Amino acid sequence: MSNDQIHWFSIINSLMIVLFLSGMVAMIMLRTLYQDIARYNQLETQEEAQEETGWKLVHADVFRPPLHAGLLCVYVGTGVQFLAMTIITMIFAVVGFLSPSNRGALMTAMLLLWAFMGVLGGYSSARLFKMFKGTEWKRNSLKTAFIFPGAAFCIFFILNCLIWGEKSSGAVPFGTMFALVFLWFGISVPLVFIGGYLGFKQPPIEDPVCTNKIPRPIPDQAWYMQPVFSILAGGILPFGAVFIELFFILTSIWLHQFYYIFGFLFIVFLILVVTCAEITIVLCYFQLCNEDYHWWWRAYLTSGSSALYLFLYATFYFFTKLEITKVVSGFLYFGYMVIISYSFFVLTGTVGFYACFWFVRTIYASVKID
Repeated sequence: MSNDQIHWFSIINSLMIVLFLSGMVAMIMLRTLYQDIARYNQLETQEEAQEETGWKLVHADVFRPPLHAGLLCVYVGTGVQFLAMTIITMIFAVVGFLSPSNRGALMTAMLLLWAFMGVLGGYSSARLFKMFKGTEWKRNSLKTAFIFPGAAFCIFFILNCLIWGEKSSGAVPFGTMFALVFLWFGISVPLVFIGGYLGFKQPPIEDPVCTNKIPRPIPDQAWYMQPVFSILAGGILPFGAVFIELFFILTSIWLHQFYYIFGFLFIVFLILVVTCAEITIVLCYFQLCNEDYHWWWRAYLTSGSSALYLFLYATFYFFTKLEITKVVSGFLYFGYMVIISYSFFVLTGTVGFYACFWFVRTIYASVKID
């Protein structure tokens, strides 16, 4: 493997950023939250709690189901499926079961694992759906089984038709295409349904605080707390933690170099997960302090927006590193990068969402509320 010095440098670089960020986050969070909770619980004892401020004010609205709650459940379920697939594939690759010299082993393992992890996707989607007081779990499971794979398969099929049109030997043969469809309909979809059924049979997740009937008005937010700005700002750090490794991955995909260093990749993946969780929690805390309780979708999109930066970087890479002149080749590159960015969005978004979900439940469970 050429220049593995750069990998060490990039890992240490990312680790330094992450450690610094974690230290800051932990310090702000623990100190501020600890003081907040102590103050709120003290106010109750002194009975001076007429003028509450900050995040405790929105306790009666913070667990109100979001708009398009069903779609959020679908994306969270898909993300869990993806996360499980990624972790298991990485572990197999690190242990050495999946060698890059055996062509296609990695891709085959990923597709098979994706199909089998449908159980987890359906289960987590249904649990969340039940918490949002949803009733039609079958429709929810159906969407979980079709929205993400359907989009990816459509793009893949169109790209494959383009290669067929060029009469290239790189096209996926019809038999393989059929096997993919069988994996999806024959294994993944039934497993998502089984997971959905099991998840919906569980007792619903209880909220730590009650929700009011009438939603409370949200005060005007400063420009830097507007959803678009905070979502776009939240994606920069997770992308920054992985972008050097991303360069090597793109090079191995598009410039035919082998990628052997799954140990590095696993460390970078862990760094990515930690960064996504931390940045989402911090921004969610600031949002709740400003009495804006619409955090469900924003938590998902904050860390998920790193996929946008990934796609922009892929565009930059295309124009600076690759010498592609044919239109079909350009289509192929951007088509596959859309699928990869979409997958990255689902993965990082779900990590951010669950981190935020845990955080919000924890802080509201720890204050005394009448």
